[in-house]
Amino acid sequence: MKITKPPRAPEQRKRDLLDRLEKEMDVWVATAGTDGLPCLVPLWFVWHDECLWLATRPATPTGRNLRDGGRARLALGDTLDVVLVDGDAEMYDADEVPDAAAEAFLAKTGWDPRADKAPYVYFRVRPRVVQARNGEHEMRGRYLLRDGAWVV
Repeated sequence: MKITKPPRAPEQRKRDLLDRLEKEMDVWVATAGTDGLPCLVPLWFVWHDECLWLATRPATPTGRNLRDGGRARLALGDTLDVVLVDGDAEMYDADEVPDAAAEAFLAKTGWDPRADKAPYVYFRVRPRVVQARNGEHEMRGRYLLRDGAWVV
């Protein structure tokens, strides 16, 4: 027997989304190289100043793809309760990252990439499109942000 709840109101979806961005630790990061080869990895993140902040080594495929392509798709959750974020990525060296973003990342993850012996860079992913749905019955109204502006 299939049990379905009524779709959430748009305002509730946005509240749920913002709660997830504050509480969840990992996000799937999808990028593509200049050759079109896709790359998908989980990374820690923090939601700070309406952007997602990630840290990775600059020489990894993800680091290169974010730096060179400047775009990413990020995903939270499973297929029944998913958040998809398409955004523009901007790289910051560890000594250039805004202190507030780096401190927010440290407070959430307990790790400070600036203090690591290996070189790390930060990426600010500014959302251009955000979708959130909890089941197929929420396909309609799944867009919460378009063209970088909240629609809710």
